[in-house]
Amino acid sequence: MVFTDAHVKRMEEIMRSVRTNFECDLVEFNGDNNHVHLLVSFPPKVAVSKLVNSLKGVSSRRLRQEFPDLARHYWRANKLWSSSFARTVGGAPLSVVKQYIEQQNRPV
Repeated sequence: MVFTDAHVKRMEEIMRSVRTNFECDLVEFNGDNNHVHLLVSFPPKVAVSKLVNSLKGVSSRRLRQEFPDLARHYWRANKLWSSSFARTVGGAPLSVVKQYIEQQNRPV
């Protein structure tokens, strides 16, 4: 277990602030005790890699500053996030994707 509810709530605030720099919409967000799911709508001019790197970089930096207790989870690699990936949901109905994210078991 890495994240508590407080971590996930703050992470969502941070990621919602970052997305404005990319003119994106954070449609849905939820997290579990060791990962998060985001549904992001973004314009074609935005490179997915730059968006993901910014979301991860800013959230990692701010979370480590605000929650020193997270250090025990990243001490060896000196990073909060592991390699991640982005997927498109072109054919899936957005309602199904949103429901999947909403149903994640948020930590307590």
